[in-house]
Amino acid sequence: MENQLAKSTEERTFQYQDSLPSLPVPSLEESLKKYLESVKPFANEEEYKKTEAIVQKFQNGIGEKLQQKLLERAKEKRNWLEDWWLNVAYLDVRIPSQLHVNFGGPASHIEHYWPPKEGTQLERGSISLWHILNYWQLLRKEKLPVHKVGNTPLDMNQFRMLFATCKVPGITRDSLINYFRTESEGHCPSHIAVMCRGRVFVFDVMHEGCLMTPPEILRQLTYIQKKCRREPDGPGVAALTSEERTRWAKAREYLISLNPENLTMLEKIQSSLLVFCLDDGSPRVTPEDYSQVATKVLTGDPTVRWGDKSYNLISFSNGVFGCNCDHAPYDAMVIVSISYYVDQKIFESEGKWTGSDKVQDIPLPEELVFTVDEKVLNDINQAKAQYFKQASDLQLLVYAFTSFGKKLTKKKKLHPDTFVQLALQLAYYRLHGRPGCCYETAMTRYFFHGRTETVRSCTVEAVRWCQSMQGPSASLFEQQHRMLEAFAKHNKMMKDCSTGKGFDRHLLGLSLIAKEECLPVPELFTDPLFSRSGGGGNFVLSTSLIGYLRVQGVVVPMVHNGYGFFYHIRDDRKQEYTVEKRQPLQ
Repeated sequence: MENQLAKSTEERTFQYQDSLPSLPVPSLEESLKKYLESVKPFANEEEYKKTEAIVQKFQNGIGEKLQQKLLERAKEKRNWLEDWWLNVAYLDVRIPSQLHVNFGGPASHIEHYWPPKEGTQLERGSISLWHILNYWQLLRKEKLPVHKVGNTPLDMNQFRMLFATCKVPGITRDSLINYFRTESEGHCPSHIAVMCRGRVFVFDVMHEGCLMTPPEILRQLTYIQKKCRREPDGPGVAALTSEERTRWAKAREYLISLNPENLTMLEKIQSSLLVFCLDDGSPRVTPEDYSQVATKVLTGDPTVRWGDKSYNLISFSNGVFGCNCDHAPYDAMVIVSISYYVDQKIFESEGKWTGSDKVQDIPLPEELVFTVDEKVLNDINQAKAQYFKQASDLQLLVYAFTSFGKKLTKKKKLHPDTFVQLALQLAYYRLHGRPGCCYETAMTRYFFHGRTETVRSCTVEAVRWCQSMQGPSASLFEQQHRMLEAFAKHNKMMKDCSTGKGFDRHLLGLSLIAKEECLPVPELFTDPLFSRSGGGGNFVLSTSLIGYLRVQGVVVPMVHNGYGFFYHIRDDRKQEYTVEKRQPLQ
């Protein structure tokens, strides 16, 4: 990615979209074979034989019919999974998405030119915003380099969803609205929303056809902050976005019914390029410990974030930054890309603006003052109460492991990501005395509108290695042999998943075809081993490699009493985010 962002190119960002291959439907036989392998660590002999019989019955019976239906769907859609995945993974989900689905992370600027320092919030914020808006213009002009693996282009569609995108709550299903347009496609919104002390402001970042400079952006932010500091706090309507989805949908409908202008203001937030969050918090952070700032980014003040926005840039009072983003429109690699871009620009400029300090006569920000009544205020208070209660059930630790990093593992001819995944398996095995079903993200962007597939890191080979590391009888040679077997298995799984040969999304497709055909749920999906091995989103370990850059990120675990483990791997260190979800939701 470093080279891709640095070099100029004649290629247009979205030029390969029409030529990308369609997402394939894997072989039913191969998927079921891989599924059976994945459940072995969690079954005794009797349980496994029962599941084996269920799988065989499925393969020779209803599974074959569902496979044919899926193949027919794939003939009509370039990505047979796309709509299903968006709905099932995000838009149909009713739990509060801001806390349980969104992802985010602290910026790494503190490691070079922007260490924590009170009084720098607005000046740094204006520079950071300016770099972000330059990235927006690169996308508008299609000058962002196409991501590639070797010479093979990857799908870039998710980058269309970074700016001017918002989720809108529905009673049973949410919807996703995207206002972004490239220059060749036409008009694109050019305003941002700023949230401060429960109040909401908007201003256009373009003036007379040109992007505002950092001093001009600073003038706007200063006006907003001074106004908020000398006047009472606002009602904090943004907190409603942290509520359970159906409750938020009903609260939104009521808000609109109070005054049609409320809808106009909601639409201004929805269509904004991003939300800039002025947070009064001053979280502690060092390059070795990001725990407190990461916690604030994930679980901070809900009155100054719009949980449904594709991009909330959070600016703390001590000049530390982070982001909180809705997961529905895109996956983490999009925010990793822009975060790396901004961090590099700040590093290259030593965190300073060296251009003109001249500020043009530009319109002041507009405040969006919602019409609210006692019911709306009660809804806001209820939203905040449930949000903070659920946030209190999370424990988040972010430490740097500095003994070694990517350089040493590659020198030993071990894949750095697989190294971390197996270390995680061993840690869980030692802590709990049993294997832990584990989800690791694999990208499927070789294909049209590809997003992700599941790598199930807890393999038979990984468990055998963990057992050899625990048992006193295993020799060093045996431990090494078992480890290399586990490495080989994981590497192959990652390659298969990235090239359209994973099985979890395939099984999901088969179950959804059955649902659409009004058929009974196949026994395969009600078998206890299905959920015990992680099926249906029941992975006790939810993990992902964020990359090999300085960029960081985190999301809440999938299950209660589960762990989220997110990490980036640098040449000389590994930064590890561990989130534990401790108590069931009430």
